[in-house]
Amino acid sequence: MQVLLDDYQVGATVATDLVNTAPEVMVRTGDMLPDAATLARFLADRDLLPGAVASEADVAAVHALRRRLRALLEHPETAGIAELTAATGGLELARDADGRSRWQVRARPGASLADRLALLTGTAMLSVLRTLGPDRFRHCAAPTCDGMFVDTSRAGRRRYCVPEVCGNRINVANHRARRRTSGTVVR
Repeated sequence: MQVLLDDYQVGATVATDLVNTAPEVMVRTGDMLPDAATLARFLADRDLLPGAVASEADVAAVHALRRRLRALLEHPETAGIAELTAATGGLELARDADGRSRWQVRARPGASLADRLALLTGTAMLSVLRTLGPDRFRHCAAPTCDGMFVDTSRAGRRRYCVPEVCGNRINVANHRARRRTSGTVVR
């Protein structure tokens, strides 16, 4: 796995998605990564680690990573985030398809699935922390959600962990409240 240091959105999105698969967040549905097949689908849906085969040991290791990521989203600090990447990879200067030199992080040979995810998410989180600041690590604004996210939007105004779920719920609730106030029947 190679990660470009200036492309932190992918890793930040993976960190957000991974943290929000936890049963504490997905109270209604439970753990969204309960087994190896589901973990493999999670990776495939995000075009991560092509051809990776997940095992139950990988699931346990990814659950542990998910807890670490949650703690780091709660309290983003450089040393803790850097620990995610320290044992997993190395930094190298490589040329991209356009011939430009870019710093890349490459996982060490034989790195576990969880270690490669830690490298991807840790590198991205360090970049966000350095580039955008610690205020981009946030709790979801939906009152009934315990989700968290890394806001990599240009304006920095993201409010929901999963905008199409939590944001939609808030918008529907607000719409219904306005309709009730105006006396229109809501169905």
